[in-house]
Order: sequence, then structure tokens, then C-alpha cells
Amino acid sequence: MKVALIIGTNHKGSTYNIGRMLAEKLTDSENITEIFLPKDMPKFCLGCAKCIMEDEKSCPHYSYIEPITELIDLSDVLIFTSPVYVFHATGAMKALLDHYAYRWMSHRPEKKMFSRQGVCIATAAGAGMKSTIKDMRDSLSYWGVAKIYSYGIGVQAISWAQVSEKKKAKIEKKMTGLAKTILRRDGKVHPLLKTKAFFNIMRMMNKKPWNPADGDYWKAKGWMGSARPWKKS
Repeated sequence: MKVALIIGTNHKGSTYNIGRMLAEKLTDSENITEIFLPKDMPKFCLGCAKCIMEDEKSCPHYSYIEPITELIDLSDVLIFTSPVYVFHATGAMKALLDHYAYRWMSHRPEKKMFSRQGVCIATAAGAGMKSTIKDMRDSLSYWGVAKIYSYGIGVQAISWAQVSEKKKAKIEKKMTGLAKTILRRDGKVHPLLKTKAFFNIMRMMNKKPWNPADGDYWKAKGWMGSARPWKKS
């Protein structure tokens, strides 16, 4: 099993340590790849819409995005982590996700996502985990990720070293259970009904697409006919 661990900060704080804990319960270290933000993706989306109207290679930041996209596509489990910054995900995490607007189901979703599992993890000294997780979960959902898990916890600490042993034990127990669930479902997940319904709405819209790049993509995938990304070809 290959795991992509995408961290919304450049340092190894509580969210990183929880994400890494889960990843190591899923697979060996050599199968875990880490992306630190903004180090590995330091650019903000310019809003040029070239990725949507043309193709992703037209993005002025494609050299940064390409290796991250390749990692995402090759991974069986995607773990996104972000500490709470003013009740939301970090700007660096948002900046990364903004570059994947073209992958939303309203444009050109990647077939592989419809058989993937994803995890969104957020921590805070106090509150704000729910809205922070939503920032990440929204993108995974509209990418078509088949099963998405969420975990948020207030650690009452600024650093992982300051987190109490009692709280760490609670987190460890939760990650152990989550890892067992993910491993049990590996290769067996299917998109939710609401994901399929949204896909079909987008399919109808692409019969007369406002954006030719999207319409051509859907036709090439065979999705305007009987093919579906969650079905084996």
C-alpha cells in the first residue's frame, strides 16, 4: 500500500505526527511519501484558469504541481493534515488545493480517485477542527474520492512534545482503529450515492459543455456512454 502524506505546514507538529502515526500503521516507511507545504508547493494560484480552459500543463506552476499530482495518483491512501489557522486550513494547504480546480467533477476528474481512500486530519490548541477539515474534505469529495475519513482533536498544546501522554494514548487508539478500517476496505471502496449523483449531473452538463476541454475529456473517457470511473473496464 502506498500512502501520500500531505502536510499543511513546514514543521512536524501535532497534525504531522498524527498523520505519520496513521501512515505507519498502514504500510512500511518506504511506501510513505511526505509533501510539506509551502516548501513543496510555494506558489499561489493566479486565477488564470488555464488549467480549466486548456489543460493542467498550461498552469504556470506546473513544475511544482506535476510531482505532487503523480504522487496523489500513485497512492492508495491520501492523508491531508492541517493545524487550525483562524478556524480554517493553512493558507499553504488552500494554495495547493486551489491548483486542482480542474480536477473537480465539474471539470476533469481523475478516474483513480473513485477507488481511493482519503483522510483529513486537523488539530488545534482549542477549537476549529470541523471547519478546517471541511476545507480539505470538500476538495477530496469533489475529486470523487470514494471514502473519506475525518479526525479532529483539540490537543491543548502548541507542540507535539507538549501534548499529554493521556491524549497521545487516545490518539494512538483512534489511529489504530482507523488503520484497521482502511486496510480492511483496501481495494473494496465504492463512491457514495451522492458522489455518483453529482457525477451524473456533471455528465448531463457536458453533453453541451460550456468548456470544450471538459467536454472532450468526458467523451474520451467514455463517460458520455455507459462507462463510469468507478466501474472496471
